[in-house]
Amino acid sequence: MPDVIIPGPAGRLEGRYSPSEDETAPIALILHAHPLGGGSMDNPIVEMLYDNFRKRDYATLRFNFRGVGRSQGSYDQGLGELSDAATVLDWVQGYNSGARFCFVAGHSFGAWIGMQLLMRRPEIAGFISIAPPTNMYDFTFLAPCPASGIIINGGADKIVPPDDVERVMSKIRVQKGIEITREIIPDANHLFTEHQEVLEKRIDTYLDDRLPIVEKERSERQMTGKR
Repeated sequence: MPDVIIPGPAGRLEGRYSPSEDETAPIALILHAHPLGGGSMDNPIVEMLYDNFRKRDYATLRFNFRGVGRSQGSYDQGLGELSDAATVLDWVQGYNSGARFCFVAGHSFGAWIGMQLLMRRPEIAGFISIAPPTNMYDFTFLAPCPASGIIINGGADKIVPPDDVERVMSKIRVQKGIEITREIIPDANHLFTEHQEVLEKRIDTYLDDRLPIVEKERSERQMTGKR
């Protein structure tokens, strides 16, 4: 689980990287919550997501957005942070050129950045969005959403009410064959403070069911020459 320093658009970016011994292993990129709200790559939800994909033998990377921890630069309203995420994905792909596909997972602000990233990168085959801030940011860029994924939020989230998430996500169009799974964990708050074990189990169950499908779909695309 080595520490890494990645050259970023606004200076160095601090990360933690767990490589895989499998040269074709998929990539998992984990994105943290809002930089000005205490979000960092060492938050419990980020660490849980990182450990989940690492144990699945993915080439797994989490990092601090600009201005957080030892990452240089300063908060840039999401524009710079999206650039950070794209740069970090480029970096990890450089070490994993044979990766079969990529998954992106994020919490809150990181979920918003992750879903923007998947719109720009066809190699991203799936996503996990935890407590996406639909009442703070525009999600209409998902038009249509190109990858299947899961959106999880807490039933007692006072920062991003579940009704607002449902209202926004119910309007999102998806490409043919794409499915967005919705999960609400009753009584959980925005940080899932007393519900992290439940959150982890929901994610485990989803990935156990979904990843074999992704593997099959990617294999079929390679056989037919599609990207």
